[in-house]
Amino acid sequence: MTNPSPYRSLPTERRLALVLHAIKTGREARTLYTQRILSRGGGFRAVTLNSWPAEKLAAEIVRLKAEQPQDELDLLHLLYVQLEPAIQIDFLDTARVAHERGVMAESLQPPFADEAAVRLAADKVIEQHGADGARYLHTLARYSAAGWPGIEAVVEKLSA
Repeated sequence: MTNPSPYRSLPTERRLALVLHAIKTGREARTLYTQRILSRGGGFRAVTLNSWPAEKLAAEIVRLKAEQPQDELDLLHLLYVQLEPAIQIDFLDTARVAHERGVMAESLQPPFADEAAVRLAADKVIEQHGADGARYLHTLARYSAAGWPGIEAVVEKLSA
């Protein structure tokens, strides 16, 4: 069995909440997700999907698993940086990486910390946040491994 992406490992209700938030807070997200459904075929028309309330559209996106890999990354960023930054804040604080409420400066270049700091930060995130912390670490390993030396070994150990 393949390992699901960190996004797909979220409970359905949480994925639904993320997609719904994205749709409600950005018109471009509604358009993007409508296009995702239309591209799959199945008889939907744009005018029909555009008339749906955000809740119904989000439910259909999640039901069809219409999120593409870039959508998954964007939704995980929404989760860990905007909606629930506590895990990222704990990780960055422990790794001694400069940030403002979990948001790292665009000017920072990878690697953001050394391997020892990454291991220490990963231990703290697991201790403080359990399974959600592990999912966060899997997210870093999948999408930003170059920035966090040793993160892949940490995640491998968690998966064993």
